[in-house]
Amino acid sequence: MTQAIAARIAQSFIDDVLRAAGLPAADAARVAELMTEADLTGADAHGIFRLPHYIRRLKAGGFNRAPDITVKQTAPATALVDGDNGMGHLVMSRAAETAIALARECGVSWVGVRKSNHAGTAGIYAAMPVEHGMIGFYAAVANANHMAVWGGSDLLLGTNPLGIGVPSGDGPLVLDMATTVVSYGTVKKYAMQGRAMPEGWFVNAKTGEPLTDPTRTSEGVLLPIGGYKGAGLAIMLGILGGILNGAAFGRDVVDFNADDASETNTGHFICAIDIKRFIPLATFTAEVDRHMADLHASKRLPGLDAIRLPGERRRQCRAERLRDGIPLPDALLAQLDKLAREVGVKAIDRRMG
Repeated sequence: MTQAIAARIAQSFIDDVLRAAGLPAADAARVAELMTEADLTGADAHGIFRLPHYIRRLKAGGFNRAPDITVKQTAPATALVDGDNGMGHLVMSRAAETAIALARECGVSWVGVRKSNHAGTAGIYAAMPVEHGMIGFYAAVANANHMAVWGGSDLLLGTNPLGIGVPSGDGPLVLDMATTVVSYGTVKKYAMQGRAMPEGWFVNAKTGEPLTDPTRTSEGVLLPIGGYKGAGLAIMLGILGGILNGAAFGRDVVDFNADDASETNTGHFICAIDIKRFIPLATFTAEVDRHMADLHASKRLPGLDAIRLPGERRRQCRAERLRDGIPLPDALLAQLDKLAREVGVKAIDRRMG
């Protein structure tokens, strides 16, 4: 069963819990805003669902409560952000702001990030440049390795997410995807709810047989999208987000699901492209809309009743959840009630009003 919670109530609760755990007020408010945005846009495994885990890491010292996030501009259009082991939402917010400012000056920018942490869903950061008439391109090295190189069984690759945001007349078109068939956060959600995973997500590392029990994923390998293509994409994004920035990749990645105290040195990158340097923004969005209309109008395969394009369900979900609330499973609400007692704040209000 699930219960709908108003977005403002969820955001206020996250804010209260983070401040009670020692995060400065301004930082707690920003993290709460971005976590709630993840829930509003349908990324349920990256919003309030993550709060108990984040608090464990704050208590254990895995996050720096008061980081000195620094930006080193390395050329007119490039910069490197050192997150000082701060919460990833704060680090990536600074990186996105930097990328937008540099692109405004240079037309394009590339900002690398090191010494960061899990930052939630890729789509949030890919969409930030879109608000400024830009294209956003974001990727990260995941905070645990659940995938192997194609043909292997050693866990040396993560879900390494990719986000691309593009303006359109109807709002941002946002591609937000893992390089695996499903994010590991979704797997954790299945485990919390006692649900079996579909075949095709995991295989047993020793036998190659399908693995559907989400509590036994330590025995398995999470499969990439598109076979060897997904594994190859994860490698390349890991190189760009990790090695290029002096951040963790491969064997150096710390599994933050199992280790609450160690620094993860998570790497990300974000690129912003100022559209008006190439074509007037109004012309660009009009052309995007025209081509998206062509795609929508294309003949459908038998048995399919709709054609979905990147960002459409995201926008629809946001409107629905602002109106109807964010659906939270009973198992998660129980965890949040326990967390509230532990940190000494009021339990999350069940009302929609």
